[in-house]
Amino acid sequence: MIAKAKDFITEVKAELGKVTWPTRKETISTTWVVVAIVVIISIYLGACDVILAKLMRLILG
Repeated sequence: MIAKAKDFITEVKAELGKVTWPTRKETISTTWVVVAIVVIISIYLGACDVILAKLMRLILG
């Protein structure tokens, strides 16, 4: 069992060596894209919530 664990760790290290890691610039630019999309979707969902709440108040009185 210990031999299997050692083999697994060795294989994990080998696979991590093959990974192409993003540069700092790529990571920062991707993060800004994600933040912008989250803000846009939040504003959209907030607007939908306000509109639907007003619509429900109008219908239900």
